Amino acid sequence: MRLLIALGGNAMTAADGSARPADQRAAITAAMEAVADLVVAGHRVVLTHGNGPQVGNLLLKNELAAEVVPPVPLDWCGAQTQATIGMLAMDALDRLLPERGSSTRSATLVSRTLVDRDDPAFATPTKPIGRYVTRAEAELMMDHGQHWVEIKDRGWRRVVASPEPRECLDVAGVTALLDAGYVVVCSGGGGIPTVSDEQEGYIGVEAVIDKDLTAALLAMQLDVDTLVIATDVDSAVIGWGTPQARPLGRVTPVELRRLATEGHFAAGSMAPKVEAVTRFAERTGRPGVITSLARIEAAVAGDAGTRVLVDV
Repeated sequence: MRLLIALGGNAMTAADGSARPADQRAAITAAMEAVADLVVAGHRVVLTHGNGPQVGNLLLKNELAAEVVPPVPLDWCGAQTQATIGMLAMDALDRLLPERGSSTRSATLVSRTLVDRDDPAFATPTKPIGRYVTRAEAELMMDHGQHWVEIKDRGWRRVVASPEPRECLDVAGVTALLDAGYVVVCSGGGGIPTVSDEQEGYIGVEAVIDKDLTAALLAMQLDVDTLVIATDVDSAVIGWGTPQARPLGRVTPVELRRLATEGHFAAGSMAPKVEAVTRFAERTGRPGVITSLARIEAAVAGDAGTRVLVDV
């Protein structure tokens, strides 16, 4: 099958959230073990991934050096982290696949995602990113045109727009590489947020696109057979943290939307994953799956995870 696997941010750092270079290399190598098994089983794989910890590191460097050099914009941060994570994934796959008797190669494509310049999110930025700082530190960054808000008893934190993804602009390149037999890493962190300008053409903007929603869009544009959202739990759960907690197995998009409306899935964590697999299943009639890295093979076979199908 043609698969799109979206790796959560937990796959990019140590178990305790540490994001030192050695931690990231070890975590990504571990994640690629499951990917290599799928490739050897005969599947054609496209990977996308989160990049929150990596962008967070760059933002911190921006803040510490703001009096010396201008901060790097978010679209640049996205491009840099896509390349770094892609390089680590390729290094891991180039070792793991030959160990399994496969000559399959991998490639990373620095990828843009088109958003609407008039998206309401740009008028009211609400997506928090980075660390909490003092008012003085926030004012220094506001002098560079950034939006910061005060959070009671916590400090000041940057907020940015999180517009809806409209189109993965580099699908032609992904398709060419996939058809040539490569494992392709692309659209990391939701893709580089990009708008279309009549004079300048495509241009990056300061925003953060939800990575799971971009994964669903990319899966539809690539016409994949299954979308897999890999996270740190084996399936989506209703009643999380209560005695009534129950993992979800096979479920229809209609039922999953009802559960989401009832508030079963936390905003910013499970909710966008649920929305992503629901959109994919609704619009393609093909399965969208939420599961853990350890259960990916079973989930692809239909034996694990939360599996969203129009007809269960």
